Amino acid sequence: MKADIGLIGLAVMGQNLVLNMNDHGFKVAVFNRSKSKTDEFLADAAKGTQVVGAATLQELVGLLASPRKVMLMVKAGSVVDDYIAQLVPLLSPGDIIIDGGNSLFTDSNRRTDALKEKGILFIGTGVSGGEEGARNGPSIMPGGNPDAWAAVKPIFQAISAKADGAPCCEWVGQQGAGHYVKMVHNGIEYGDMQLICEAYQLLSEGLGLSADEMQAAFAQWNQGQLSSYLIEITANILGYKDTDGAPLVDKILDTAGQKGTGKWTAINALDLGMPLTLIAESVFARCLSAQKDERVKAAAVLPKTQVAFSGDKQAMIAAIGDALYAAKIISYAQGFRLLKEAAAEYGWKLNYGEIALMWRGGCIIRSQFLGDIKAAYEKNPELDNLLLADYFTNAMRQAEAGWRKAIILGVELGIATPAFSAALAYFDGYRTARLPANLLQAQRDYFGAHTYERLDKPRGEFFHTDWTGTGGKVASTTYTV
Repeated sequence: MKADIGLIGLAVMGQNLVLNMNDHGFKVAVFNRSKSKTDEFLADAAKGTQVVGAATLQELVGLLASPRKVMLMVKAGSVVDDYIAQLVPLLSPGDIIIDGGNSLFTDSNRRTDALKEKGILFIGTGVSGGEEGARNGPSIMPGGNPDAWAAVKPIFQAISAKADGAPCCEWVGQQGAGHYVKMVHNGIEYGDMQLICEAYQLLSEGLGLSADEMQAAFAQWNQGQLSSYLIEITANILGYKDTDGAPLVDKILDTAGQKGTGKWTAINALDLGMPLTLIAESVFARCLSAQKDERVKAAAVLPKTQVAFSGDKQAMIAAIGDALYAAKIISYAQGFRLLKEAAAEYGWKLNYGEIALMWRGGCIIRSQFLGDIKAAYEKNPELDNLLLADYFTNAMRQAEAGWRKAIILGVELGIATPAFSAALAYFDGYRTARLPANLLQAQRDYFGAHTYERLDKPRGEFFHTDWTGTGGKVASTTYTV
């Protein structure tokens, strides 16, 4: 019997996806660049399964049923292109290549179009959930050539996580839409993690709570509106003890790594002119954490004034929880607003409610309130911003006072809250009918003759003032970055 799908790349994610597919009755053929890895997998984790190995790409393709489906679980970038170049001569028109790595969406745009010219169907799909998700049910976000979807849909939806019985996998859109949605998912993940870290520092350094006390706070938050995978694992981490009985988290070096997807999200937001401020600050916070040696020097030269918190700790813990929830809403509001802009810019038809559903199970940012996001878009598919949906408008009203108190605590104690603060600045700016950009535009016209519009004239009419009396009547060309 021919295999249903082939998979290249037997690192942890690849292996777990293969085993997941096998569990759901699909026969999988596998290939790894080093044959020893394939042999080891077949002799160990895949022993007793339907999984079959191939020593060459030609052998792998020969094991597959038509239309042949080959999934790449390899490092993003040139490695993907290299494998595609080797596979194309071995495949026939109508066969499918799937890239399941964290590829940049513009690469998926290019690959979809290039392979279509050769008669090969391409899917670029985001896969979220880490090793556990890959093994037991990830969130899968496929995009690319829509003609390929029917052939892979039974496999992808069977192995994906389920939320209220629905698969956390649905067709996202053409070209790089699947990888774009995964990129934004990862950007929101950066934001969620940074917000949690800021809450942790306010509780720890600000209120002087022990790891056990913080564990209790996060565990309690996970029972309510903040319920999510990241809150759950944070509680577990805070409760984990090293061999000497001390909290392990206190012994971990405070420098954070990153693989680039958060940066890609922030860069694309700048390209599209979208204020993705919270996620951008989360990326920069990781960059600052990496400057450990400089920070140690600065701490000695620029010491903080030590001010102890003397208020009601329980009330402040609740306020920090409000800040975490409100800022989280802002992160998703900015992320979904970016998706809406990308859909318009790139000609994609994105279903925002389905995206929220895909993120409800299996993925790293899975949380209770994604159901509320799905409901908001079901009620109004053309919703401009989540903050305008009744549920989230009311949530912001309830959380705002505590949010401000938490940030004030950080300001008073010298504890940086870049993501909390950026989120509040966006919230306050978004609901301000008249921003000071009138002065900014006057400045631009003063020094660069960039022109301005007037409140008492129709939009689209541009004016220039000779502010100094010596600038003449020539104005700069008006354009939007």
